[in-house]
Amino acid sequence: MQGSRDDQLIEQAIKPTFAAKRSHVGMPPLVKKSSRSIAYFEFWPTFIVYLPIFFLWLYKALRFRGLTVPLSANPGFHLGGLVGESKAENFLQAGLYASQFIAPWCRIINNRSDIQATTKLAAKEMKEAGLSYPIIAKPDMGCRGEGVRIIRASAQLEEYFQDFPNRETVILQELIPWEPEAGIFYIRHPGESRGQIFSLTLKYQPYVYGNGVDTLRTLIEADPRAGKLTHLYLKRHKNYLDDVLEQGQPFRLAFAGSHSRGAIFKDGRRLITEELTTAFDQICKDIDGFYFGRFDVRFANEHSLKEGKELRIVEINGISSEAAHIWDADSSLTEVYRTLFSQYNTLFEIGAVNRSKGHKAGSVAQIIKGLVRELWVGRQYPDTE
Repeated sequence: MQGSRDDQLIEQAIKPTFAAKRSHVGMPPLVKKSSRSIAYFEFWPTFIVYLPIFFLWLYKALRFRGLTVPLSANPGFHLGGLVGESKAENFLQAGLYASQFIAPWCRIINNRSDIQATTKLAAKEMKEAGLSYPIIAKPDMGCRGEGVRIIRASAQLEEYFQDFPNRETVILQELIPWEPEAGIFYIRHPGESRGQIFSLTLKYQPYVYGNGVDTLRTLIEADPRAGKLTHLYLKRHKNYLDDVLEQGQPFRLAFAGSHSRGAIFKDGRRLITEELTTAFDQICKDIDGFYFGRFDVRFANEHSLKEGKELRIVEINGISSEAAHIWDADSSLTEVYRTLFSQYNTLFEIGAVNRSKGHKAGSVAQIIKGLVRELWVGRQYPDTE
């Protein structure tokens, strides 16, 4: 199952702006239910948001007699996909059926002592995987859009390897030219034939629009939402800040579909259909040891998403996944915690069932080791596009 490589769509995907560019092609209209551009809690530090979940975890650990019970929720993933998981290893759990929905990819271990040899090896692996430029490069280990970049040519890939930590693994993946992106959170209890899509989050790439007068810097600083995220956008687009965009010309501020990197998340649960759920039932049953997690997908348009067709999986995330619709600016803090408590209650239940079937979860020491390594390596990744 190959994604379309239409030249015009690729041009739309790899460039932040040009005269004929359109924004949010294929996505439902980006509408707000309230006057808020950003929810007051939307960019709180993660440890603040998750403090109540920490205490819920302790309570559930006492009830289920084990701190690491949730790690058994996905027996096929390293530590259930909590920390230190490999994107490549997650992909490799997919069987022949599920694999056809995953965007083609390959992986390379970076050797900074011989970047040219690493780039040459990458070219060989890309050819075997059916990849051609432009592609996406991203860390094999990491979350929240760390180190994701569009690579347009071999010279750029060489630069990426130069900036990437030595002996760490890079994923090279087909650039899917469809702009629409969603996070689809799927849950299925062991022994059940049908699961549920617990959350569907629409991920909008943020834009500002030219007026023929103001520079990009001014447009960003004046925008109700982008103006509150200048620490993300001004550095990323430093080479364009003095440009004046034509009237109505869009400029994309973020490519990676990560909330912490500037993407706009909206609650898309209204788009969940029987057809979409059936499609993910079939995919998830063909992923070894997977019951709980989120798929990051690109899709052609709203209609194809609802039908469960013309979609490509770009990442499979385990138990660390969020029901990301909670970061919709129209959400309330009550809704955030109602969703998170439901999510983690279910996580413990699934983990307990798999534990009763004999699965041995990892240890607290392994969690700490994985977290420390993930944080340490993550600080060395290249900037996200």
